Amino acid sequence: MDIPFHKPYITDDEINAVAQCLRNGWLTMGPKTFEFEERFASAVGGQYAVAVNSGTAALHLALCCVGLEAGDEVIVPAMTFVATSEVVRYFGAKPVLADIEYDTHLMDAAKIQEKINSRTKAIIPVHYAGQPCDMDEIMRIAEKNNLIVIEDAAHAFPAFYKDRPVGSIGHITCFSFYATKTITTGEGGMAVTDNKEWAEKMRTLRLHGISKDAWNRYAKNGSWKYDVTANGFKYNITDIASAIGIAQLDKADFLTAERHRLSARYSELFEDKKQFSTYKVKEDRKSAWHLYPLKIAAENSKTTRDELIEELKKRGIMTSLHFIPLYRFSVYNDAGTPSDYPVCEAVFERTISLPLYAGMKDEDVDSVARAVIDICV
Repeated sequence: MDIPFHKPYITDDEINAVAQCLRNGWLTMGPKTFEFEERFASAVGGQYAVAVNSGTAALHLALCCVGLEAGDEVIVPAMTFVATSEVVRYFGAKPVLADIEYDTHLMDAAKIQEKINSRTKAIIPVHYAGQPCDMDEIMRIAEKNNLIVIEDAAHAFPAFYKDRPVGSIGHITCFSFYATKTITTGEGGMAVTDNKEWAEKMRTLRLHGISKDAWNRYAKNGSWKYDVTANGFKYNITDIASAIGIAQLDKADFLTAERHRLSARYSELFEDKKQFSTYKVKEDRKSAWHLYPLKIAAENSKTTRDELIEELKKRGIMTSLHFIPLYRFSVYNDAGTPSDYPVCEAVFERTISLPLYAGMKDEDVDSVARAVIDICV
C-alpha cells in the first residue's frame, strides 16, 4: 500500500488545454492569462486579479504596493511557510511574529495589538489549512492603527468568512497555485485587490517594470516601442500555466467537495480516540480544507509525532508537517525562543498533516486512519 501525501487532480481537460496552447503558439503570458485573471477575480469576489508565477511573488508585489521600506515592521504568524516572512525581509523590513490559536492554528487576533508600534506597516494573516482567520477583528485592528492587511491565502481557495469569499475582505489577497494547492497551475499565484492603482502597479512590476502592453510586442498588432517605468521583476505567469488554471477553476467546486468529504471521514474515524485532537473549523466560516492536520496527544499515545511520521513512511504512507515555526530557523534567530510562543510550540510538537486530495479513495482514508490508530493507540 503506497499512499502519497498529495496527488494533483489532472484530467484530459488540463491536458487538452495545454495542447491547445502549444498548437496556438502563444506560450508565455497572453490571452489565457488575462482570461484566468478575470475568471478568478469573479470567483473570489475581487475587482482585479494579477496572475504571477508564485504565491511568493504575489506577496512580494503586494508589499511593493504598500510601500514597505527598510526598518518597517509587518506582523505575521509564528507558524507559516517561510515565504510569508521572507518577502518582508526583501525590503530590509522586519517580520514580527505573533502566536497562534491551539484549535485552529490561525494567528491569534488577540495577540496582534501588542505587537503594533510606530514602525508597523502591515499585517499578513495566514488562512491555515484553508480556514479563514478572524478577519473582522483583524480588519478592525488594522483600521484603528492605519495598517494594510495582506491576506496569505495560499491554502484558501475557495474559502468563506461569514459568507464572504476570501479574496474580498483584506486590502490585497494572495493565492498560490503550487502543485499541492487546492487548484494548481504547477507553479503560479494570484494577487487580488479592489484597488485599481495597486493592480496596475503589480501588472507593471511583474514584467520588469515595462509598460503594460509590452507583453504583446511580438504579436501582429504589437509594437517594438515600450517604456520601462519602474524597477520590476520576472514574475509573469505563462499562458500554459493559466490554461491549466482555467481547467482547474472549472472543477474547483468538485475538488472542494471531495476534500470536505474526505476530511469529515478522517474526523469521524479519529473523533472518539483520546490519543488525537482533530482540527476545528469555526462555525462562521467555511474552510477550503487544503490540509488535514491531526494533533497527537503525547500523554495518551504509544508513540511520538516524529516516530509516527517514520512508521507511516515504512508502511508506504507519506505525510507532511505544517509548519516548522519560523523562530526555529537559523535565519530567524532574532525572533525569540520557543518559550515566547507557547501555543505555537505546543501545536508544532503534536501536529502531523495526513494525505488529503481529490481523487483519494475512501478506502485510502480508512487505511491511513487505521495505520495511525494502530501505531498510536
